[in-house]
Formats: sequence, C-alpha cells, structure tokens
Amino acid sequence: MTDEKQIAVGTPEVGTKNSATKEAEARREFLKKVGAGIFASLFLPALSSKNFSLRAEPGSHFEKLPELPEKTEDEDLTIRMMRDLQRALKKPLEERKWSMVIDLRKCVGCDSCTVACIAENKLPPGVVYRPVIQEEVGTYPNVRRRFIPRPCMHCDNPPCVPVCPTKATYKRPDGIVTIDYDRCIGCRYCITACPYNARTFDFGEFYTKDKGNHDIMPYENVETYEYGENWKRQEGKSPVGNARKCHFCMHRIEKGMLPMCVVSCIGRATFFGDANDPKALVSELIGQPNVMRLKEELGTRPSVYYLT
Repeated sequence: MTDEKQIAVGTPEVGTKNSATKEAEARREFLKKVGAGIFASLFLPALSSKNFSLRAEPGSHFEKLPELPEKTEDEDLTIRMMRDLQRALKKPLEERKWSMVIDLRKCVGCDSCTVACIAENKLPPGVVYRPVIQEEVGTYPNVRRRFIPRPCMHCDNPPCVPVCPTKATYKRPDGIVTIDYDRCIGCRYCITACPYNARTFDFGEFYTKDKGNHDIMPYENVETYEYGENWKRQEGKSPVGNARKCHFCMHRIEKGMLPMCVVSCIGRATFFGDANDPKALVSELIGQPNVMRLKEELGTRPSVYYLT
C-alpha cells in the first residue's frame, strides 16, 4: 500500500492537468489495494498460510550447489556450516529447522553484518534487517559495553502472523517467517505486533533522490532477489509500501550459501544451520549451558539463540 505521504491529494493548481492525472491514478491504485486487502481480510483468514501463498514450494529445485573441499578435522567453521547447509537441503522442507546462534562474547560491534545485509538486499533508507543494539552492562565504574545483533527471531509462535489481515505474513514449514509482498497492503499491524522491533516499513525513499539529483543513482535501481524473485523498487509497486524484515537470506540458503550476515562477521560470532540435524554446528551450540533467547517469557519460541 502506498503511504499517504506519497499520495498527497491536495487541490491542483489551474493548468496542472498532468499532476491531477497522476494524483487520480495514485488514488485509484491506493483504493484498489485497500479494497483488495479488506476483501481478503474478510474471506481468507480461515485459509492456511501454506495454501495461501502464491509462491511455488521452495526447496524443490536446486541449482548446482557450491563445491566444498574434502572434510578435515580442523576445517574452517564456515566450511562446516556450508556442509551442514547442503546436507539439510537434501531433506524435505518440513524436516528442516533453520536456526541462528550469535555469540555475544565475540561480537565487537563493528556493524559489518548490518552493512553487508543492506548491500545484499539493496535496502533503502529506514529499512534495516539486522541492527546491532548496544547495551551497557554492570554498575559504574565496573561497566562494559555489550553488542547484540538483532535479526528477525523467526519465532515458532510468531505474533506477527495472526494479526496480518491478508495472510501476507506466514511461517514456512522450515521455520522461516516470510512476507508475501504481493499480498501485503502496508497496514503495519505486524510491525506493532512484533515484540522485537524486527520489522520496518518501506516508504519508497532513496538515498540519492532529492539530494541535488533529479533522478536516483543507477545503483539504487538494481533489482534484489528476496524470496527468490526479482524486485525493482518503483513508486506504487512492491516492495515499496510493504513491511520488510530479515528472511535469513532465503534466496542464498536455497542455493547452498550461508546468510550474508554469517559470512561477513569478522569475529565469527554468527552461526547458522539446521537445528533438526544433531550433527550440525548450530545444534551443538544450542545445547550449550550459556545459551539464551530474547523475551522467552512471551512464548514466541525464537529460532535465534545467543551465547552469553
């Protein structure tokens, strides 16, 4: 849904027929999306999210996966996680449980994961999938700073799903909570419902537009590949006007590659894999005694774990 600041409909001045025409078209498009959302909210909530999705079931077709070196006893953890990932991709979708473990003792607050995520997903101003929260621990003068990367938690019981009137937000069988941009009407109920502030809204802004440039720079027009589709940000078209969030770089893991935040972490603080695989690295880490999850008391059962 196009935000109201993008479709201001004041009375046009005399002689500005083109402007009036554009405003009328914007209003019609706006009303179409709202009407479709209201219709869907009345008739479709009873349908399951699996039947509701317009997407083909992921994981059914794979391109050639990256070739990995022979396994060694002291192999790099990134290679091991890629090996775990490729093993998981051979299983049916419903038998996987994608999970992430973040070691807070190793995170140095460099924000490389945040920047890498922005570059990978071509995120516009105001849209951040993986911020790093800073926290002061202790009592002065015995204090220290702790850094907490905060992606989407991909909850087993996600509060964002039941509040969506069009079922645009749903949980896949492998645990990834996704957004169907074609169904999202931009109501932002999910943003309010998320207790982790893991969702942001795409207002259609660009870094270079209206900053001395009549048009946006070409690099901001590059298509993205979220959810396995090509998206080009244009006014009035998805993902502009949609809620947006971390999706564990689903477009990468389906091709045997780790999420960008994992491979860009200079401190090797982020781990990813299939928690249903007892041989996977994440399964070992989740079993550590110093593991915790954010706001467990809410019963959301996050798929992101922290080592403290």
